[in-house]
Amino acid sequence: MTANDPPFDLAETLTRLARLERAARPLEPGATRRRRLRDPVVASAEKFLRRIDTLKAFADTEDKGARLLESPISESGLPIGAVLESFERDVVTPGLNPASAGHLAYVPGGGIYHSALGDYLAAVTNKYAGIFFTGPGPVRMEHQLIRWVADLVGYPAGATGNLASGGSIANLIAICTARDAHGVGAESVRRAVVYLTNQAHHCIEKALRIAGLAAAQVRQVPVDDSFRMRPDALAAAIEADRSAGLTPWLVIAAAGTTDTGAVDPLAAIGEIAKRHRCWFHVDAAYGGFFALTEYGRDALAGIETSDSIVLDPHKSLFLPYGIGVVLVRDSHAVMATHHYFANYMQDAARETEISPADVSPELTKHFRAVRMWLPLKLLGVAPFRAALDEKLLLARYFRAKIAERGFEVGPPPDLSIVTFRWAPAGTTTEEANRVNQRIVDHVRRDGRVFLSSTMLEDRFTLRLVALAFRTHRRTIDRALTVLDEAVDAATRVAR
Repeated sequence: MTANDPPFDLAETLTRLARLERAARPLEPGATRRRRLRDPVVASAEKFLRRIDTLKAFADTEDKGARLLESPISESGLPIGAVLESFERDVVTPGLNPASAGHLAYVPGGGIYHSALGDYLAAVTNKYAGIFFTGPGPVRMEHQLIRWVADLVGYPAGATGNLASGGSIANLIAICTARDAHGVGAESVRRAVVYLTNQAHHCIEKALRIAGLAAAQVRQVPVDDSFRMRPDALAAAIEADRSAGLTPWLVIAAAGTTDTGAVDPLAAIGEIAKRHRCWFHVDAAYGGFFALTEYGRDALAGIETSDSIVLDPHKSLFLPYGIGVVLVRDSHAVMATHHYFANYMQDAARETEISPADVSPELTKHFRAVRMWLPLKLLGVAPFRAALDEKLLLARYFRAKIAERGFEVGPPPDLSIVTFRWAPAGTTTEEANRVNQRIVDHVRRDGRVFLSSTMLEDRFTLRLVALAFRTHRRTIDRALTVLDEAVDAATRVAR
């Protein structure tokens, strides 16, 4: 104690501690209270799942959940029934229903039930998953999953990786690693060249900016008629840049683009990247887990030649949103970028096992591995493989059926995305764009299925993505019916 310390009154301190403990006691409900909280929550979830086939894929409500804000966070709590009523009405109902079979837009997330149970266990046990010293079980689980994915794509034993929150952070980890491995610093960034196509996901260029590489040269390599990177154009661009005194260093290919689902010719691109000593990164956030299928392994041939890969289990492994995998062939490279040391962590530093915090920006890390581990352990791989084969076939079924109806269809799908548009002979691009905008708006208002659109060159193009695990043939047939009605409505307006 010092002369400036206030006097310590033990009796008053004990009284205050007892009072504060009583006030905080609701944070630790007993068994009876837990049951009273848990049972209504489970009942709400079961009600949702019982109705899942009849719920809209998109609910275009007028208030968009605004009533949620009429009940602000306050000093006192509310009954569980009132809280769940607001949750169901204002959170679950409006907008997109990502759990719906009719979610055929963007690249659908999953949400299998087994993962929800894993998340519950992760939250209740609150195991820390960032450092091996304090969480050896969660870290070993993550390493087991990383090794399984590495084996799936053909990476060597020395590879490592991380379970990130999604593809955006996973791509950032890989790009930062590539930057440091190639010594791209402040003095050289303006001469450094990145190669990708105009089909690359926008998170790639965002990651370049966050990684301090906004001033790097970014070359958009031309694509072929199927929106795949042209290897000949890549090689020519690299050679031209090197002749101009620039430094080619990063080639980014896609294994399933968001717009069209295109898979770049990975083997040819990998050979070019190796020949020119460039880091070869593959964004397989959407398409990577199709490697579980025979067709997918052929489509993704060459992915094993990359230096880093990103795959999203919350896409083509049907898990809930919030988990992405990054793999790096050279574990030393990813650790050189992300490893750290702090004095207060000296107890953990004696461990030789790689910790997730050593290979990613995260220190505080949610135990997200269990949401992937539990369903794989409970179900095995076979149902996932069957579901992926089904989605591949559904895309081809839809493309054939939509072409029969007179729609203009895009290239045969590399994976499970189909592009199409209503553009009868004699229709100008501007007229077709307006009609297709009306079609997608009609589909959204109808709500039975949800489709999205994109611009391919100057053409307003519709997309259907068969990836949600609840999407089956009846869903595709429903989408065809809705599109028939949408075309009729849109062309009536046009006339």
